[in-house]
Amino acid sequence: MDSIALKEKKFNKIINAVSIVIPVVVALLFGVKLPNVEPLSFLPPIYASINGLTAILLVGAVLAAKKGKLVWHQNIMTACIALSLAFLVMYVAYHMTSESTSYGGEGIVRYVYFFILISHILLSIVIIPLVLRTYAKAYLKNFEAHRKLAKITFPLWLYVAITGVVVYLMISPYYAH
Repeated sequence: MDSIALKEKKFNKIINAVSIVIPVVVALLFGVKLPNVEPLSFLPPIYASINGLTAILLVGAVLAAKKGKLVWHQNIMTACIALSLAFLVMYVAYHMTSESTSYGGEGIVRYVYFFILISHILLSIVIIPLVLRTYAKAYLKNFEAHRKLAKITFPLWLYVAITGVVVYLMISPYYAH
């Protein structure tokens, strides 16, 4: 096995671990409510905006790559990962300090909301290893494999980012003020 294959194998072990640990920790922390802590009710519009910015940057990153601006592409993708991490921290912090908000819409809109929410949550779990593997392939300079995987990763990540904003917009009228 050559050194690149060994490095990729090592990365994949780390990626597999991170891809399991993040959803498990988030699920566990969802059950934790910090006592005597002021609710961080100001966070949802911030982390929804982070999702929106991530969506815009993802499109910008693809355009940069198509124009051959690979350093820009790399920097934008790194920013997208950092934004996703910031989103995750804020999302968990909000839910550890605030009660969950129930969606109050009725009729078909309620079904649309739950379809978007459930697909968003499931794909946000799926996207973790996809993003990390796509990034690792570029880091290891396996650009052919990177491009091939990015064709799957990009639309899913874009969907997660956009639906994060949509979910926020749909539930925001029901937040306790």
